Amino acid sequence: MTPTEILFIAGIAAGAAVFLYLTLSRDLRGSATAAAWLGGGFFGFTAVTAWAEGPIGFVANHTTNLWGAQVWYDLIFAVSIALFLLIPRARAVGMRTWPWIIGAGLTASIALLPMLARVLWLERRKASAGAAVVQGSAL
Repeated sequence: MTPTEILFIAGIAAGAAVFLYLTLSRDLRGSATAAAWLGGGFFGFTAVTAWAEGPIGFVANHTTNLWGAQVWYDLIFAVSIALFLLIPRARAVGMRTWPWIIGAGLTASIALLPMLARVLWLERRKASAGAAVVQGSAL
């Protein structure tokens, strides 16, 4: 088995674990820390890939055949859906969204994962601050 086949199978296993978690979990608040670590790890993997195969090596994957084009459009749709769902939450916690939109448009998950981490962190911080105010006013 080649290293890329192993990576493919690892992706299936990781995706299956996430889908199972999402299906069975009743508390889907998310973890800013997990999103940040995934973002950092994926950035590192992407950096190694870009160094080994060139910074625009992905173009060949998406222009060789119809499957490549289909995967390209799937990626564009997935990024658009993620932004559609994240942008209102980001704005609600005071984030400027245009840098994240540009980043996600250029790098997909490399920017989406840190964006998600930041949104989750700011939401928790805002909830904690609100709880502190409510507790303080009750005294």
